Amino acid sequence: MSVTTPAAGHVNPVLRTAPAPSAEAAAYFRASLAFHTDVSDVAAALAVGGEPGFVLVDCRSTESWDQGHVPGAVHLPTALVPEQAGELLDPAVPVVTYCWGPGCNGAARAALALAELGYRVKEMLGGFEYWAREGFEFETWQGVERRAADPLTVPVDAADCGC
Repeated sequence: MSVTTPAAGHVNPVLRTAPAPSAEAAAYFRASLAFHTDVSDVAAALAVGGEPGFVLVDCRSTESWDQGHVPGAVHLPTALVPEQAGELLDPAVPVVTYCWGPGCNGAARAALALAELGYRVKEMLGGFEYWAREGFEFETWQGVERRAADPLTVPVDAADCGC
């Protein structure tokens, strides 16, 4: 791949700020993976059966939980984490939080509250929105549902996006 020099006076919006040196970038992305997971990885871990090695926490309201949640998730609204985490979660088991979707920071706030209580925690990127959009089963107050996968979120080979 060749790199061309932009015309004089042109500011490349992608490279307006120089990329970090590779060692700093590696440290940042390594840290990011320590704090985040994605819907597909959570689904794969849950599909294996048995204990996945973490507990999945839906930190949304009861109304949202009733609309749909990941099977096997624990319902613990963000505001109730300080009061109820000790009753619902084992501090020895890592926690993965999720909320509605990418436009919501409830999972990050719940993860922060849990971390401050001493839990090891990650956030599931994409939240319930992407769980449903990727075509995974979910539970509602009416039973189990599954929607057709959104072709913009699911790779051609649904088993492996190649990343």
